[in-house]
This record gives sequence, C-alpha cells and structure tokens, in this order.
Amino acid sequence: MSEWLHPALIYLAGAALLPFVPNGKLRAFALLLVPLIGTALLLTTPYGTTTEYNLFGETLTAFRLDRLSFVFSLIFSVAAFLSLLYAWHVRDTMQQVAALAYSGSAIGAVLAGDLITLFVWWEGTAIASVFLIWARRTEGSYHTGMRYLIIQIASGVVLLAGAVVHYRETGSLAFDAFSLDGTGAWLILLAFGIKCAFPLLHNWLQDSYPAATITGTVVLSAFTTKLAIYALARGFAGTDILIPIGATMTLFPIFFAVIENDLRRVLTYSLNNQLGFMVVGIGVGSELAINGTAAHAFSHILYKSLLFMSVGAVLFRTGTAKGSDLGGLYKTMPYTMIFCVIGAASISAFPLFSGFISKSMILSAAAKDGHFVVWMILLFASAGVFHHSGIKIPYFAFFAHDSGKRPAEAPWNMLLAMGLTAFLCIAIGVWPNALYGILPFDVKYNPYTTTHVITQFQLLFFSAIAFGTLMRTGIYPPELLSINLDTDWTYRKIAPAVSGFVIMLVSAIWEELKRGVSFGLSAGLSALADTFGPKGRFAGVQPTGTMVLWLAILLGAALAVNLFNIS
Repeated sequence: MSEWLHPALIYLAGAALLPFVPNGKLRAFALLLVPLIGTALLLTTPYGTTTEYNLFGETLTAFRLDRLSFVFSLIFSVAAFLSLLYAWHVRDTMQQVAALAYSGSAIGAVLAGDLITLFVWWEGTAIASVFLIWARRTEGSYHTGMRYLIIQIASGVVLLAGAVVHYRETGSLAFDAFSLDGTGAWLILLAFGIKCAFPLLHNWLQDSYPAATITGTVVLSAFTTKLAIYALARGFAGTDILIPIGATMTLFPIFFAVIENDLRRVLTYSLNNQLGFMVVGIGVGSELAINGTAAHAFSHILYKSLLFMSVGAVLFRTGTAKGSDLGGLYKTMPYTMIFCVIGAASISAFPLFSGFISKSMILSAAAKDGHFVVWMILLFASAGVFHHSGIKIPYFAFFAHDSGKRPAEAPWNMLLAMGLTAFLCIAIGVWPNALYGILPFDVKYNPYTTTHVITQFQLLFFSAIAFGTLMRTGIYPPELLSINLDTDWTYRKIAPAVSGFVIMLVSAIWEELKRGVSFGLSAGLSALADTFGPKGRFAGVQPTGTMVLWLAILLGAALAVNLFNIS
C-alpha cells in the first residue's frame, strides 16, 4: 500500500483544506465525502498490508491492517460519517476541522504498528478533540477543556515514557502484546488506562463530554475511549489484572447515573459502565472474549452515539438536558423518542438489538473460563444499565411528568443520522453474522439460544418491575437540580488548596534558609560543582533515551501542577 493512501491522511488533508471551501452546503457535502473516501480505501486494502519507514535507524510501521485493526477502523469510519451527518447544520469551522482531525487521528492510531507512531496519533486525538469542548465558547468549557487536554496529554507523556523504557528493556518498539514483567509495560498500561477511564482515572470523562457542544459530544463519545479499548486488546489481552478493573468499572457508575440529573452526564457514566464489559473481555483474553470485546465496541459506538444524538436533539430544541426540566416531549418529538428507545433497547441488550449479540459473548466467555463471580457482577451491571439508560433516559426525557414544553421535532439531518444509526442497531441484532464475519477470530457462537434469550428476558423483566416499584413507592431518587460529587473533587478542589498551602510553606522555609544558612548553601553549591563538573560522576553524555524519559517525567510533573490549579 502506498503511504499517501493511508486513510488517516485523507482526514487530515480534509481538515487542512476544509477552511478554503465555502461555508454552507458545499462544505457539508465535502465533510461527508472525507469518511466515504477513507472507508473506500480501508475496504479495498487486503489484510496483512503494512507500510514501514525508517527513523533514526529504527524500522517503524506506520500502517498495519489485520482483522483486529480493521474492525475498529471500520466502525470509526462509520461513526465519523454519522456524526458529521448529524452535524450537517453546524457552520462552525472550528468544530468541522476538529471533528475531521480527531476522527483521522483515532483511525491512524488504530492502524499504527509501533509505539512511536501510536504516540503521535494518540496525542493527535487529544489536541484535536479538545476544540470540540472549547467550541462551546463559555468560560466553563474553557476550564473543562484545559483539564481534559492536560489529562489526555499526560496519557501521551506516560505512553512515551513507557515506550522509551520498554525499548531499553527489550530493544523493541513494536505495538504488539506486552508482558507485565517490566516497568515499560506497566507505564504503557497506565497510559491506556487513563484514556480508557479506569476507576479513579475516569472523571475526565464525566467532566468533559457533557461540556462539549451538542454535536461535539456525539463525536467525542465514539473515539477516545474505544481507541483505548483497542490498544488494550492489542497489547494486554489475557492480562488478569484487567478482570477486576473491568468488573469495578461496570459497577460504580450505576449508582452515580441513578442520582444524576443531567442526562448527558448519565450517558457518560453509562459509557464508563459499558467500557467495563470490554475491559473484562480483554482480561479474560480468550478468542471468544476478544471477539466479544470487538463486537461490543462496534455495537457500543452505534447505540451510544444514538443515545447522545437523541438527548442532543432534545437539548438543541429545548435548551436543557436536565431530567427535572423535561418530560412529555413525545408529543412533539415522536421520531426522536422512537430513536432514543431503540438506543435504549440496544444498550440494555434486548434480543434482536445490537447490544444483545455482543454483550452475551463477553458473558459467555467469562462463564466459560470459570469467572463465576465476575459473571454475576456483569449480570448485575446489565440490570443497572437497563435502569439508568434503558429506562431513565427515555422516561424522563419524553414521558414522566409533562414539562409543558412543546418543541419542534429535530432537524432533518439529525433525524436522518439517528435513523441510520438506529437501523444499524437493529440490523446487527437481527443479522449478527454480518458483524461476526469481520471479528478478529473465526466465530462459532450463537447468541440466540433458548438459555440466552430467556435469561436476558428474565433479567430485563425483573429490572423493569424493580424500577416501577421504586418509582411508585417514591424510593427511586427523584430528578433534582443538584451537583453530584465524584472523585474529581479531590483534584479540582482539595488538590489546589493543598498545593497552595504546600507552596506557601516551602516558600517560607526557603526564605528562612536563604537568610540564615547562606554558608551551608555555598557548601552545597561546591558539592554540586564537584558532582556535575568536568570531573563529576554525572559529567558524561547521557543516552538519548534517558533524556527523553526525563523530559517526559518533567513534562508530566508540569501537567500535574497545572491540572491542580485549574478551577
């Protein structure tokens, strides 16, 4: 394959040329044309195709297409088209360019065959995506975007440090399976975990996605975290520690989502929950589990985009996404309501919808490998998903009490994007073999067994009864105007206060030292001269890898300090 035919470069070229296209329908058509060309290039490239280049004597792989990278790059291409169609009415150049550059960077990262190329595209996703938050052009979105950018850049810094250490430990920069027997692999896992929103590393997700523009949130939901899922599947399949991490991810968002009033934040907690299923599948690591993870990522991008689209349409027409201010919208937004219900049925894993044919693969893989406790946790988490996304989102947005709002139906382009996405959610659920045929391993799995179907219907039935009972008895948390505190409070409020106190204390001590012990300082300078001078033990030239590692450490420290001081 010629290097200039790399699909990601099509997106970057489109982003660079887009501002020169007259803003309006012509530019909107040009936007849609970019993912279509990129998808065509992808579909006409055979498995096993690679593109290599030489950098400082190292042979690196800029492009690698196999069955795993194909699944993710294909769904990224589909998501790019659908999100750009959803944003047809947007005439903001910043959002348009950012969406193309972000999509292209994510596809480039999926197709990367080495850690250096991965790092470049990894940081590309961070830099491009933050403009979808800043495009809202409010003071809050500015601060949120800065926090998001620092965390995403920090993930790249850790990845770069891990790549350097891994190269010094193994002599390889290949982006393949890693073994957690070296510091480099642990750093790489941490970098992936930040982007995947592991527990205690997850708050950037709930902080940033609801702060983006209406269309920007749809774009954001498709790429960053699923890129991390791909990276984990590529590098850490079968890593046992991922099983409890994933199980935890499926559980804790449920409780936040139930009490959250902002429906877009509910969906971000739900997104975190669904990532947990995929992380468990990667941890199990069997062929069935990896197939289930890839299939669930594919399905998840579609139904989560559909839910964000429907809530975004409500926000577009009413000016709010808060459950306490909504209700009764089915009367004037019936199509949006139907599409939202389809997305809710898909994420809840109703039979004949996409979530059922992918989530059941992960559950089966966990049970087959003897992870009974984890299997039970995943069942409980599935019931929780039905509560906070399958029922809560459509119920409080379109039914519940009548808010008195009578907005117009969503614009035609939003409805068309939602309709196509809904069609794919149903088509994959009805004809799962179409998706199974492109998974990383040959599939010998039938989701529509009597046991699977009956078990799922029982789970959904009892979850619905529980929701109805809690609502009628008044036990279910009401939709109230409130702010829910998550662990991000530690670095948004506590950390700035603590860091300010520590800085003040250190400054005071330093001033006292300067006034009272100048002779000791002079002696210390002499000792430093003996150490780092021409004859000192640190006088020799340091290897390039060491310098890059220290640069990464210093940059990471600077990012942490800045994060703590952003309100």
